[in-house]
Amino acid sequence: MNEIKSIEVSQMKEQPDIFKVGDTVKVHFKIVEGKNERIQIYEGLVIAIKNSGIGKTFTVRKNSYGVGVERVFPFHSPRVARVELVRPGKVRRAKLYYIRDKIGKSAKIKELIVKKSAKPKAQPAPAQNTV
Repeated sequence: MNEIKSIEVSQMKEQPDIFKVGDTVKVHFKIVEGKNERIQIYEGLVIAIKNSGIGKTFTVRKNSYGVGVERVFPFHSPRVARVELVRPGKVRRAKLYYIRDKIGKSAKIKELIVKKSAKPKAQPAPAQNTV
């Protein structure tokens, strides 16, 4: 069993958790067509993250010409070149399957507004007393 775990650990990518459920992301996915290899960008809403370890996957949903399309991507796949965060979302659920039934404006997810770290105010220069 330890041999299997060591193989899994060696194949896992070192990825920080840059996105979560409810975020809009661009997934750069490598497509192999014969001898050619190109990168296709798939942009959509992350509606689910499942499992853990080497089998961890995330589901991205987008509307393509009025039809909802979902695609499941493995986190640690060598075909996923990178995942780019477009817009963070504000949600209170772990799975957003209810979005499938929504159409139009009700299918939107509110944007999560992240406050920047507060900088300490600059101290005024001490007054010089010339007596």
